[in-house]
This record gives sequence, C-alpha cells and structure tokens, in this order.
Amino acid sequence: MGYEALALALTALAGYLLGSINSSIIFTWFFKNKEDIRKYGSGNAGMTNVLRSVGKLPAALTFVGDFLKCVAALLLSQGLVALVAGWAGIQAGELYDVARYVAGVACVLGHIFPVYYGFRGGKGVVTSAAMIALTDWRVFLLVLLTFAIVFAAKRIVSLASVICAALYPVFTFLFLFLVEFQGSPLPVHGDHSLAYLLFATAASLFIGLTVVVKHKANIGRLLRGEEKPIISKGKKG
Repeated sequence: MGYEALALALTALAGYLLGSINSSIIFTWFFKNKEDIRKYGSGNAGMTNVLRSVGKLPAALTFVGDFLKCVAALLLSQGLVALVAGWAGIQAGELYDVARYVAGVACVLGHIFPVYYGFRGGKGVVTSAAMIALTDWRVFLLVLLTFAIVFAAKRIVSLASVICAALYPVFTFLFLFLVEFQGSPLPVHGDHSLAYLLFATAASLFIGLTVVVKHKANIGRLLRGEEKPIISKGKKG
C-alpha cells in the first residue's frame, strides 16, 4: 500500500505544478504589453476573459495551453505509476485509472490556485474538460453535448459551464455503474471494483462542486439577468 500511496502522491504533486502554469496570464502578458489578465474584465484568469479583453488568438492559445497541461499531467501520471510499480515489483491494476483522476483533480486545483501566481487563477473549466476527456471519453461526449446545447440556446459560457459541472458526477456514476462496475446489472460490463466506482464518483463530484463554487459570482449575475452572452460582431446592433 505504501508504494501505491507514493505513486499517487507524486502524481498529485506533478499534476498540481503543471496545473499552476496559467496560459491566460502567459498569453495576455505576451499579447498585451506585459499586462495581467486579472486586471481586466471579470478579473478571472481564464479563456473567456481573455476572449473578451485581449482577443480571439490569445483566447485560442489559452484554451490549447490549459487543455494540454492536463493532458501532460495525466500522461505523466501513467508513467509515474509504471515507474513506481516496476521499481516495487507490484501489479498496478486499477492504480493507473485512479492516478488519472488524481492527476486531473490536482491539475484543476493548480489552475484555480496556482503556486506561481499568488494562488489566484482561473475557474478550471477547460482544464476540467481535459480531465473528463482523458478519464472517460463517453462522459466527455455527454458533457460536450450538454455544453453545446446550452451555449447554442443561451450564448452564455458560465451557464453552460455550471450546468455541465453539476451533471458531470451524475454522468460519471451512471457510466461507471452500468458499464464498468463488476456488479453492474447489465449482461456485459467491466471489472472495476466498488472502491474505484466510489473514488471516481467522488473525484468527479469534487471537480463539479469546485467549478460551480468558482462560478458563484456568475451564478449571482445569472439570477439577476446581468450575465452577458457572447455575441459575434456580425450580430451586434
């Protein structure tokens, strides 16, 4: 058990440090004469604020950077588990899957509370999306579809993000229980344990709640009808 804990501790540390690299701060500094994105617009160090305050190209680069850092964290987690398991001479088994969730959660926390930028980061939406995509692509497709429907209807990123964050743990539990859990009622299913089912659901619930809490101000504006939709220039006026 000690070696498994070591692998997960290294995974969490690596994920947090990678997550603390904030693309919105970096690209705003580069494109806006060394300015800090947290001084503009909503004050959030994230893609949507970069889009509104700096421009489309910096926002696109921010999206790519925030997504790829989580990809790197999850890939590194698999290498760390393999390294520790090989060194200790143990079978990793479900530890690979657990490590992906640990790396993802740590990376999202690093994005929200970056050690390099005074623990003032973004809301973790793009980084969370990367985590979802790499832990369960089926859940990711459901979350992506939900986001697309809500955004197409309302054109409000925060509303779509909050709804997706709230549904993420529900989608995770349903897919794992029905498709991957060894005690699934379906005739064809995976062999994941109850412990893994509960851990993955708890991790997704933590991420969902974290994203919702970080959108507290947005939720207030939504309830007051003050949250601004994203409108293309061609539709203005």
